[in-house]
Amino acid sequence: LLFSLHHPLHPLLCPVALHEVLSAGRDCLVAGDSCSSDETCSPRLRTLRQCVAGDGSMKLGPGARSQCANAVSALISSPLHGCQCKRGMKKEKNCLSIYWSLHQSHLPQMFCLVILVLFYATDSWFLLFLAPTDSEANVATVNRCLDAAKACNVDDLCQKLRTEYVSACIKPLAKSGLCNKAKCNKALRRFFDRVPPAYTHELLFCPCTDKACAERRRQTIVPGCSYEDSDKPSCLIQMSMCKGDYVCRSRLAQFQYDCQPAESSANSCKQGNYGACLLAYTGLIGSSITPNYVDNSTSSVAPWCSCSASGNQRVECSDFLEYFTNNVCLSEWLPSSHHKNHAFPE
Repeated sequence: LLFSLHHPLHPLLCPVALHEVLSAGRDCLVAGDSCSSDETCSPRLRTLRQCVAGDGSMKLGPGARSQCANAVSALISSPLHGCQCKRGMKKEKNCLSIYWSLHQSHLPQMFCLVILVLFYATDSWFLLFLAPTDSEANVATVNRCLDAAKACNVDDLCQKLRTEYVSACIKPLAKSGLCNKAKCNKALRRFFDRVPPAYTHELLFCPCTDKACAERRRQTIVPGCSYEDSDKPSCLIQMSMCKGDYVCRSRLAQFQYDCQPAESSANSCKQGNYGACLLAYTGLIGSSITPNYVDNSTSSVAPWCSCSASGNQRVECSDFLEYFTNNVCLSEWLPSSHHKNHAFPE
């Protein structure tokens, strides 16, 4: 599910349902175990999984639509309704497979349940850590990117996981000589999921006033392996790959919810929490739609994809890409936003 920058979120999201879900906060793994052990719930969950598994509903025969509708109605009142998954949790993919079995139904009554906040809330200390300070007016004399690297190196967890992903991303495969992108992405996800934002966000969002600093920041995720490729694929292909992966699909939904723009809002974010937007942005790193700084001349970010060959799906493709390239909620809080339209000095 993709939200357009030009269309409000509310037609696809019921605020009441969202509030109920957030208040419930049940673990989908626990709820799934509870359902599987219940003789009434278990067969209905199996039926729903058939309904949402491609052409699985064909196996249910002529009465498929009715069976699917009945399964949804029954499960809405089960422990599965309102369950959540936590970003980076153990068995995250298993948890999300249960979540999406219920929420990816194409039945109209499920539209209210498509999006909810899956992951942990942003800590208030993180918001204070990223808030602009008077001292930042003098960034030319303080290299925040270098300071961030030093801070990571003296923290055991940050140093360990950073070393792991850098090693995974630069080590070539014996046969091809190319990097192991899958291993690189997995290590990146582990780093951004497990290391506190006080370290990861200072590395990724440190302010720069020159190209050398901006290039160091751009290289944070080892883009030669995790981001760039010889050709830019269609964003539609990247979106399709993301949709087929429970973790990526969930993180994209989280990003589009937390980073929904609203120019009338005090901080340009409809949800009013720019820290949550940046946190959701980092959740996409290591996925098929990994975003990064596009160059070392500005602070513009985007996934490594293009809409040049999107044909009659150009609007859908552009809406997706503009969530990164033309999103006031995100761009307002990226570092050196005043350099958006101006090149850094040599």
